[in-house]
Amino acid sequence: MAGFRSLARQVRDPRCDLALRRYSLRKCLERFAPYGHRATWDHLCTRWGFGPEDRSPDPARLVAALDELEEARSVWLAYEVEFAERRKKEKHDGLRRPGSVDDWHRMTWGGFGVAWCDDPRRHPHEPLAEVLRRLIAALEREPGSACPVCDGTRLTWRYDLDHEPSSGPVCADCGILVPAPVLTPESLARSRRARQLVSA
Repeated sequence: MAGFRSLARQVRDPRCDLALRRYSLRKCLERFAPYGHRATWDHLCTRWGFGPEDRSPDPARLVAALDELEEARSVWLAYEVEFAERRKKEKHDGLRRPGSVDDWHRMTWGGFGVAWCDDPRRHPHEPLAEVLRRLIAALEREPGSACPVCDGTRLTWRYDLDHEPSSGPVCADCGILVPAPVLTPESLARSRRARQLVSA
C-alpha cells in the first residue's frame, strides 16, 4: 500500500495519466484528511476549482490542492512530534494518567478527522494549514467558549456522528466537531442545552 509521499509524487508526475494523478490525490486523503475524507475532498475541489467528479481536472489545480494538503500535514505532524515529546516527559516525571487533550488526540492520531465535518459540504473556507494552526493553538491554551477555528459561539451538541467521538459540540458556523478539551464545562453544557432546544 502506497504511503502519502509516494502518492504525492504520482500527483506531481506529468508522465502519469491524469486519471491516476487525480486518483492519487484522493488516496492521499486516506492518509491525511483533517475534515474527514469527503469533506476534505469537497474543500480541496472548491478552493482549487475542479469538480468532485471531474475525471480530467487541470493538473496545475491538482498540484495546488496537493500543496495545500501537504502544508496542513506538515503542521499536524509537527504538532504530533511535540505532543509525543510532551507525553514522554510527563511519563518520566510520573504523570501516567493522560488528560482530556490526550484522550481526544488518540482518536485523531495521524490527522484523520482532526477537525471533523460530518456534513461533507459544510467546512471552513480558510486554508487547511490555517485551520489546523488555530485548532492547535486552542489545544495549547486554557479552554474557551467559542469555536477555535471561526470564533463562532453557536455550538450544538450532535449525536450519531460518523466519527469518533460519535457525539459532541458542532459549530453551526463552520461545521467542525469542536474538540471538547478546548471548551469550558459551561460551554459544553450550553451546547447540550442548544441540542435540547433544537430537538423540542
